[in-house]
Amino acid sequence: MNDALTQDQYLIRRKVFTFLGAKFHVYDSGGQVIGFSRQKAFKLKEDIRVYSDESEKEERLLIKARQIIDFSAAYDVVDAKSGSKVGALRRKGFASILRDSWEFLDASDRPIGMIEEDSMFMALVRRFLTNLIPQSYHAKAGETDIAKYHQNFNPFVFKLRVELEPGARDKIDPRLVLAGGILLAAVEGRQN
Repeated sequence: MNDALTQDQYLIRRKVFTFLGAKFHVYDSGGQVIGFSRQKAFKLKEDIRVYSDESEKEERLLIKARQIIDFSAAYDVVDAKSGSKVGALRRKGFASILRDSWEFLDASDRPIGMIEEDSMFMALVRRFLTNLIPQSYHAKAGETDIAKYHQNFNPFVFKLRVELEPGARDKIDPRLVLAGGILLAAVEGRQN
């Protein structure tokens, strides 16, 4: 996916009414498809493969759960061409009950950043009153903002905008930021 990661804005779309699983499309800021993934239904161990397009001929990125069903699941992010681990994302188990929270890990599993839902108040409103309020997330590396994730309201198509902040590439591999968006669409998206 290196060739497709020259921009700072992406859109991840997931069709809500897909029979037995989900389909994700990743678009660049010009509206061109740069990634496609088909999530299989009823899988105990998540294995998300991102391809260059719907033909599924060129695999670009692997996002693999380390364990079967885990509340604080860790997902390794692997470059499909080289087979090298880019890093990982780990869901913050109990913290995510009230407010979604994920940790970015480097290739050696050291924490390098966080993804967190916009506010505790809005998270509680979404969970206990209505899930019609779109979710927003902020990603940080230390105290530096590195990305924003914002869900657009649409009852039929889940859309998540991913925006890298200026200088983010100096702090984190953009493939990890994009994998974070795909996991938010796949894992957190199932809650809604």
